[in-house]
Amino acid sequence: MMAGELARMRGRFVDKVSTAVIKQLLDDLLDDGVLNDGEKDSILEGNNTTADKTRSLVDIIKKKGDVASRKMIAHLYERDPTLHSELGLGQPV
Repeated sequence: MMAGELARMRGRFVDKVSTAVIKQLLDDLLDDGVLNDGEKDSILEGNNTTADKTRSLVDIIKKKGDVASRKMIAHLYERDPTLHSELGLGQPV
């Protein structure tokens, strides 16, 4: 279900998120053990634009399932509550 939430909001998220928030989310997800160093590095180094970094991050997290998706959504709520609200995401549990 949470992976579906990520899929649903992907386009608007890509359009609106800042580079700073993406980097914070990557650090948060690395700290949680959701991402490893290689995944974080490939997102940052393999994509030239913030939009491409965001697409890559969302796609990797979606594939990891609901727990990973829930963690990313919760971190987004902490880092950018305004964007979280604009995307119509539910309150994190």
